[in-house]
Amino acid sequence: MAKTAAALVVAAGRGTRLAAPDNNQPKQYRLLAGLPVLTHTLNALAKHPRISRIVTVIHPDDEGLYHEAVAGLPRDRSKKLLTEVFGGDTRQKSVVEGLRALSGENCDYVLIHDAARPFVTTDIVDRLLSSLESGADGALAASQVADTLKKSLGDGKPLTTIDRTGLWAAQTPQAFPFDRILDAHERAASQQRHDFTDDTSLAEWDNMTIRLCEGDPGNFKITTMADLKRAEQQAKIQGMSDHTSVKTRLSELQDIRNGIGYDVHAFDEGEAVILGGAEIPHTRKLKGHSDADVVLHAITDATLGAIGDGDIGQHFPPSDQQWKGASSDRFQHDAIRRVSDLGGRIAHIDVTIVCEEPKIGPHRDRIRKSISRICDIPASRVSVKATTSEKLGFTGRKEGIATLASVTVRLPLPEDE
Repeated sequence: MAKTAAALVVAAGRGTRLAAPDNNQPKQYRLLAGLPVLTHTLNALAKHPRISRIVTVIHPDDEGLYHEAVAGLPRDRSKKLLTEVFGGDTRQKSVVEGLRALSGENCDYVLIHDAARPFVTTDIVDRLLSSLESGADGALAASQVADTLKKSLGDGKPLTTIDRTGLWAAQTPQAFPFDRILDAHERAASQQRHDFTDDTSLAEWDNMTIRLCEGDPGNFKITTMADLKRAEQQAKIQGMSDHTSVKTRLSELQDIRNGIGYDVHAFDEGEAVILGGAEIPHTRKLKGHSDADVVLHAITDATLGAIGDGDIGQHFPPSDQQWKGASSDRFQHDAIRRVSDLGGRIAHIDVTIVCEEPKIGPHRDRIRKSISRICDIPASRVSVKATTSEKLGFTGRKEGIATLASVTVRLPLPEDE
């Protein structure tokens, strides 16, 4: 019987080198071919038949982003995901937490992988597992250095050429027998050694012999905006999506359209309502076939209305059991995809929530930021307002919540207009 393998995905970093004034999302949650980078990474690992379990280590502030990312996975692959765990303030501490979470899963091997490497291939995983099965203490995916290397000795001093013979650029995954690498990490932690830059460095410190395996130049790590653009080109070539998420400047999209959406949901027994993807504590919840997010439902209808593409009920009928309890951001992501397929972008979202309770004011910014993340637009382009119906009608009687939404979409102007 083949030995079992698990994957540990490190996704707790902040990715500050990719931050922009209008988007400070960590790089693993930036969109690539219409889906978060992390979605592609998890999908690439989960499709390998030898990988039976995956644990993702995330930052405590990223729970919402993580759940949005995994919502885009096919069901047969999302089943491999274990409950996410929170990482530490260094990569090494995050890996330890992930390994501890896997300790009860009885896996023989573990592949430790960076969340920002979405192009890992089945062949790379095969080579790593083959090395372990042949007796290696650990296996490192790497690519041989092809460029001439120069070393700077300081301003005004001549450069030194480095002999690149035998030099390899380390990638991930890095694969190990599970018990052996967990023991090594625990020893390092007990000796307050938290300075290792990757897992093979720590393994070498613990006297493990690491075997090089051929990686792939395409298995690069997204670190900068230039990397993200390269990733978009590679994703398009590989057919990750029928459209590209490289954004056209809004000023170049001259066909301006507006859609209006309206939705209502009654209260039911519960402890919180979901509004705009944000969970708001309350004495009741909203009743619906999905998660009953009245705000996102109105936004989705408005988005579809702006491009003349039906409504939410047409694309996600409540009679279809696959949408029972579904997170409503999936509906809006599909609407955004339809806009992107037309070469367009969402430019602005304006929402008015009508209810007597819960009070929206204390949660307004959180709802606004959640909508911003889901729709991948700056928060400055999202407006969330709240009002009451002066105790008139079903909202006035505190029987439910209504939402009106207006979405502005900008598309390329047709050549014949």
